[in-house]
Amino acid sequence: MRRKPELLSPAGDMEKLKMAIAYGADAVYLAGTSFGMRSFAGNFTPEELTEAVRLAHQSGVRVHAAVNTMPRSEEADALPAYLEQLEDAGVDALILADLGAFTLAGKYAPHCERHISTQQSVANDVCAQSWFDLGAKRVVLARELSLREIETIRARVSPELELETFCHGAMCVSYSGRCLLSNYMTGRDSNRGACAQPCRYQYALMEEKRPGEYFPVFEDETGTYIMNSRDMCMIDHLDDLIRVGVDCMKIEGRAKSAYYAAIVTGAYRHVLDAVCAGKTPDPVWRDEVEHISHRHYSTGFFYGEPGQYTADARYLRHWQILAVVESCGPEGDAVLSLRNKFSSGDSVEIVGPDCRPFVWTAVSMQTMEGVPLAEPRTPQMRFRAKLPQCVPPLSIVRCAVSLSEA
Repeated sequence: MRRKPELLSPAGDMEKLKMAIAYGADAVYLAGTSFGMRSFAGNFTPEELTEAVRLAHQSGVRVHAAVNTMPRSEEADALPAYLEQLEDAGVDALILADLGAFTLAGKYAPHCERHISTQQSVANDVCAQSWFDLGAKRVVLARELSLREIETIRARVSPELELETFCHGAMCVSYSGRCLLSNYMTGRDSNRGACAQPCRYQYALMEEKRPGEYFPVFEDETGTYIMNSRDMCMIDHLDDLIRVGVDCMKIEGRAKSAYYAAIVTGAYRHVLDAVCAGKTPDPVWRDEVEHISHRHYSTGFFYGEPGQYTADARYLRHWQILAVVESCGPEGDAVLSLRNKFSSGDSVEIVGPDCRPFVWTAVSMQTMEGVPLAEPRTPQMRFRAKLPQCVPPLSIVRCAVSLSEA
């Protein structure tokens, strides 16, 4: 049995947290309503945060709270009270980027581990060791590092220092989160989690004396999306991440859907368990990362330059969530909650926690009152269905559909 790194999944709101837990996360990362780098995620009120920690700990899952913006002086004044709130909620670790916030966390949240955010762009062993000497338990390494560089850092720092790296999700055209294009062009601050992603735009050239005439801009003969980065996907290479000494593999995506949190967490859970047990992963789980909305995949910087996809900035979306299973009896009698409408007779797919995807022809659906139902239509409506087998709560009903979008 090989040493198994922690699998850390995104929990942008309560629904995503429950999905990440159910589908096999060892830990989740989230944020309160302040000082987090994803202001467009649902995030957690103080009351929700306490409940989130309770639910996670009940399942043996750790909770890491992001406090990783670079606060201005007037914002920093509110940090002590906020850190005490996280401490009281029982959060296991704080993800920090600012040295002042790091220092205050040691004073006002002494029982929380301090992890150094990827916002610090830790790219060498001297920097990593310096944070450890100051009291950090873990550093989240810069996404721009290669496997060989990570291996060097592991060999040179204290063995007690944990190394975390991203294994899946969106990549930034700049050093993670430090780009100012969004601030300059739209007034939306990337350091406040509000990046408008102008790196994904298709640009044209306009000459001063020819207003309204747009000339194409080509990086090369392949296209005009000159800053468009691919998404990272390391599911085929977890063995290499383990070999170089990574202690935690992190899935990006607090602002993404609950469906994403479930499917990607479940895929990496099964593949990681197989790899650590010295077994060949079941290809059905590797295929799951193709079932969520994503840009063209790469392996990040782990094996060299990831390359850009310059044809367009579209998301690849070939599957859509239809419903979530709330409960299911031994004979397959289930209660579901609708997300997108579908009809009786449709051929759909069901996948769940520790449940391989299988096909179901949607028949025998009823309202909660027992009235036959040909087409559930109202979002979030609850209805009954007879499934071909018992599935766990939070299993997902989905269908193949072309929804690729810019």
